[in-house]
Amino acid sequence: MINRVILLVVDGFGVGALPDAAEYGDAGANTLAHVADAVGGLNLPIFESLGLGWIGEFKGVRRSSDPDGCFGKMASMSKGKDSIAGHWEMAGVVVDRPFPTYPNGFPADLIATFEKDIGQKVLGNRVASGTEIIEQFGAEHLRTKSPIVYTSADSVFQIAAHERVVPVEQLYEWCRAARKLLKAPHQVGRVIARPFTGAARHFTRTAGRRDFSVAPFDQTLLDRANAAGQPVIGIGKIEDLFAGRGLTRAIHAASDADNMDETIKVLRTVPRGLIMVNLVEFDTLYGHRNDAKGWAKALEALDGKLPTLLAALRPDDMLCITGDHGNDPTTPGTDHTREYVPLLIQGPRLARGVNLGTRATFADLGQTMAEALRTSLLTAGHSFLAAVRTG
Repeated sequence: MINRVILLVVDGFGVGALPDAAEYGDAGANTLAHVADAVGGLNLPIFESLGLGWIGEFKGVRRSSDPDGCFGKMASMSKGKDSIAGHWEMAGVVVDRPFPTYPNGFPADLIATFEKDIGQKVLGNRVASGTEIIEQFGAEHLRTKSPIVYTSADSVFQIAAHERVVPVEQLYEWCRAARKLLKAPHQVGRVIARPFTGAARHFTRTAGRRDFSVAPFDQTLLDRANAAGQPVIGIGKIEDLFAGRGLTRAIHAASDADNMDETIKVLRTVPRGLIMVNLVEFDTLYGHRNDAKGWAKALEALDGKLPTLLAALRPDDMLCITGDHGNDPTTPGTDHTREYVPLLIQGPRLARGVNLGTRATFADLGQTMAEALRTSLLTAGHSFLAAVRTG
C-alpha cells in the first residue's frame, strides 16, 4: 500500500520537442540534450540510476543496466506551455485553450481601468525581463511612485515597485485589483508582484515576489486528496500555481536548495498524503536567461541532493520526478519551449526498471497518484499504477 506520494517538479525540465512544437516556434528544442552538449556532458549518477538515460540521448548520461526506478516521458495535451498549464495537467486538469499573452503590451483601455482602480498612473506596459524593466523605469518610479507594469512571453501581468516607496502589502493589494480586473478575454494565468530595493543601476529584486493565479477550472488532485482527508503540502510556488486551492499547508523558501531542505524536513515528520514540490530556479535563473552552464550546474547539484531525499523515503512512499514544460536555454529566445518532460518513479517497494513509455498526457501521472492515494478519480488521465506496483 502507498500512503505517501512525493511529486518533485523541476520547472522547465524538457527532454525533446513535442510533435506540435513548431506551432509554438519550438521545433528542435531539447532542454536536457542541448544543456548536456553545451557543457560537454553531464554528471548525473543518481538520475542515471533512476533510468534517465533510457528516456533519450543526453551527453554524459548513461543507460543504467539495472535502473532503480521506472522511467518514461510525458506529452502535454494542454494548450500552451506555461507552468500553470503543466502543473494543472499533472493534477488532472487539461487546459483546452491557452492563456492570453501580450507581445505588444496590454490594451490601453485595460491599463486605463487598472490605473483608475488603483488611483495611480503606471510605467512600462511592455514585454521585458524583470531586471531590464526596473533598470529602465526604476528611477522614474522612485520620483513618481507609479508602479511598473510589464509582461513576458508567458501569460503574466507583472507589477514592480520599490519597497521604499510602495509597501509590499500595498503592492499585493494592487495585484489583487489586477487579478479581479483580468477576466476573459484578458484572463492571464498569473498576476505577479515584483518588489525590489536598491538604487539606480543597482536595483535588486527581493524575495517578496507573490503570484496571484487564476483558480483551476476543475477539481485537481490536490482538491481530491484534501477531500479524502489526506495532508496536502505544497513546497515552493505550488500554492501560487493552484491559487492556494486544495492545500493543507504551504511552504515558501528563499531558494531551490532551501525548498529541498524543507522537503526533507516534511518527509521526516509527515507520514502520509501528497507532498508537491516545485524547483523554479531552473526556469527563472537559467532557462529564461539562456544560461546553459547554470542550468547544468543546478541539475548536477540536484543530483547531489537526491541521495538524501531517497534516504528519507519510507517503505510505503512513491517518489515522482518530472517537469512542467521545457525551457531550452540554447534557443535564441527566452521563452518556455514545447517539450516532453521526463517521468521517473521510485519507491522502496515499487517495481524497478519498468519502461512506462510515452504517456499521452501529464494527467496519466495525476491519475496514478490519485489511485495510489485512494482518492476519487480525476477527470483526465489513465493510471499506470499497476505497472509501477508489479513491473
